[in-house]
This record gives sequence, structure tokens and C-alpha cells, in this order.
Amino acid sequence: MTRSTPAFRPATDLTWEKTAPGVRRTLIAYNDDLLLVKIEFEAGAVGTLHHHAHSQISYVESGEFTVTVGEETRILHAGDSFYAAPNVPHSVMARQAGTLLDSFSPLREDFLPPSK
Repeated sequence: MTRSTPAFRPATDLTWEKTAPGVRRTLIAYNDDLLLVKIEFEAGAVGTLHHHAHSQISYVESGEFTVTVGEETRILHAGDSFYAAPNVPHSVMARQAGTLLDSFSPLREDFLPPSK
């Protein structure tokens, strides 16, 4: 069974989920091979250090973040991006309120809502 969002998805159709203090996310689009997520952070909010089996590319849409990937930490601004290879620990902290666009391959099953 192939899972995917519709070909077109207006922003008004997106639903938000609170994932941590000061952090919320919405699934923009996905299929079995790829997932795009928008995550909004209040200033000071943290995406805790974690790792997963998925490749992740993140784009800083707005704000300023301290980002750690593996042993390296950098400050990223709007327009910057980072790559976290599978199983490499990574984290973010919003120095200013901002938004990340995270893409994952393959699909992160744990992000999907429970099936009905």
C-alpha cells in the first residue's frame, strides 16, 4: 500500500501538532519515500539531541538557530540549511523564533497520525 498526500495541499488544510514546549509541526506532504515537515519554534525552544535511521535535510525558513550535527555546532540563519546523515545525533535551539522545513527519506512513520 502506497501512502501519500494529495498532489495539491493548500495551507488551510494543514493541521498543527504541539511536539514540545514552544514547538509545533505540520506534515506538508509525503509518500513512502519522502516526507516534508514544517516546524515552528518559539525563541529558546529546543529540538532535543536525537538520531534516527532517516536522512534529514533541514532548511531555515526564518529565525536563527544553534544547530549541532555530530560533533559540530553552528549558528544558522534564514536561507541556511543542514544535513543529518542516518543515525548521526543532531539538535536545534531557536536563538530567535523561527521556522524549519525538514525533509526526511524515507518516510518517518512515527510522524504519521494513527490510522483510522
